[in-house]
Parts: sequence; structure tokens; C-alpha cells
Amino acid sequence: MRWWRIGSPFVIAGMRELADEGARQVVGYEANGGFLTWHDFECEGRVLPALPTRDAAIAAIAVLLLARRQGRPLSALTANLPARFTASDRLKAFPTQQAQARIAALAAGGRQRIETELAPLRLGELAAIDHTDGLRLTFANGEIVHLRPSGNAPELRCYNEAASAARARELNAACMRLLADWRSAEVAS
Repeated sequence: MRWWRIGSPFVIAGMRELADEGARQVVGYEANGGFLTWHDFECEGRVLPALPTRDAAIAAIAVLLLARRQGRPLSALTANLPARFTASDRLKAFPTQQAQARIAALAAGGRQRIETELAPLRLGELAAIDHTDGLRLTFANGEIVHLRPSGNAPELRCYNEAASAARARELNAACMRLLADWRSAEVAS
């Protein structure tokens, strides 16, 4: 698995790259529900033609087909999966260049600065940093904070993942307060 920037043009370019490297049955996914296929797929003697554009229906159909094949209700399919919940929000009127500069400054400070600046979020030790599209921070407890400027509006976006819906919402609300403080600091300077 590889990561690319958010947005179907970037996902499609990444899929093309994998296919050019010889990968077979390449697919791409976007958190907004977009599921993209680079190659044709065969299932039960029928061919699903490649569709390198957003198609959220494919994911839903695949889950329904899996439930039918296993003779289980949809609710039973998730019983063996780890609990993961997401929450997201955005700060409007945060110019892209300022958002990029603020994220770059946080990242440039390294693990210690990140852990210190995000200490109010009670995340603990930083486990991984990914700069693919903004700044995606994974903590040892499995929680994620992903900060990125919007690609099409003067907004700073924040995506969070946690093991419970309540914690994901709590984390996102705390992140949004932190981002609002960032914006206030930018306006004051």
C-alpha cells in the first residue's frame, strides 16, 4: 500500500505509477468514499471494467457481495474489525500559504515540538510522521491527527482517527481549538 495526496487526480497518478511498475489489480480509495479501479476485475465469471474515477457504489456493492457469500448480515462483517472512528472539520478563512507555513514550522520542530504543542490533546508519544499531504501524525496509542491546507479553498483541515467515536470527536474539537489559536496568532503578527 502507498499513500498519495488527497484528491482524485493524485490518486489516479499514483495508480498509473503502480501499474507502470507492473502492479496488477490496482485500486485507489479516497476518504470521501471514492473508490477507483485501474484494471478490469473478474468476479463470478463477469468482468467489471476499470473505472479510474470516483465510484462510491463499488465499495458498497463489494460489502454486500461479501455478506451474501459468507451468508452473514452486514453487521456481522464488522465484528472482527478493529474499532476505528473518524472526525474532521476545517477552519475557514485560513490562507493556504499561512497554513502551509504553520504546518511546516510545526514539522520542522521535530518530535519534541510536535508532542509539546499537541500536549493538550493528550496523545502521548509520537510514533510516525507522514508528509505526503500536509502533516499526518500517528501516535503510539493509534490515534491520528492529520493537518492539511485545503486544495481548493483558504481553509485548514483537520482529520482525526481514534478507537471510539466520542474520542474522535473530542480529539477533533481540541484540534480545532488549537488551529483557531494558530489563526489568532497569525492575525496578531
